[in-house]
Amino acid sequence: MITASDLSWAYGGARVLDAVSLAAPHGRVLGLIGPNGSGKTTLLRLLHGALSSPTGEVRVDGDRLADLGARDAARRVAVVVQEAGGENAMTVAEMVLLGRGPHLSTFQRTGRDDHAVAADALARVGAAHLAPRSYAGLSGGERQRVLIARALAQQATHLLLDEPTNHLDIRFQHEVLGLVAGLAHEAHRTVVVVLHDLNLAARYCDDLVLLGDGGIVATGAVDDVLQPAVLEPVYGIGVERVETHGELHLLFRPHALIPTRKDLTA
Repeated sequence: MITASDLSWAYGGARVLDAVSLAAPHGRVLGLIGPNGSGKTTLLRLLHGALSSPTGEVRVDGDRLADLGARDAARRVAVVVQEAGGENAMTVAEMVLLGRGPHLSTFQRTGRDDHAVAADALARVGAAHLAPRSYAGLSGGERQRVLIARALAQQATHLLLDEPTNHLDIRFQHEVLGLVAGLAHEAHRTVVVVLHDLNLAARYCDDLVLLGDGGIVATGAVDDVLQPAVLEPVYGIGVERVETHGELHLLFRPHALIPTRKDLTA
């Protein structure tokens, strides 16, 4: 479980997050949603220690993140972030093997078991065929799958992802998020994921934190947060809920296209 209390952050004097608290339990997918600039990625970076909040604290299974050594933290928390460029000279297999680093002692080389874990991770994201390829030569979507495989190879009990479906086509968006949800529900891991697509959030998340205006606007179960009355003031767009085959879908319309009461009664 990851808990955060009273987190804050500012860029150049402009406060992005103020007094943010949340809890991400084992066995559930917590989605961080909100418009651009609302602080989703910043909050994720605070949760895994890439940024250090001047207030409050983050705890992993009750232990202060700030007190954990780098190796211990990496064994507990795996992170998939948005990385630009593909200039790395390693092969895909070598890149995924980096995820085994926290499980090796100093100067210890990867062994047969490590290679098996890495190969399985690549297979689970549909990228086994990429193993001998140069990471630098991959497309954006292929690199994204490799980064997720590297996090899986880390075998951490907490997985944090920043927009993992970026650059992926529709099929792999659903396959990757289905895999991530499976890790939470079946392997009982903590998963925190930043998502822009609210329909993907509706399908694969259990709980949501909606950010806006420097803090949390709403938090709770998916069905409670993805309400038009909650979303419309934050996103500035009309929202309609539709249920199809027992699943929630959201439709969006610019406010100028939303019929007024007068239009409806004319």
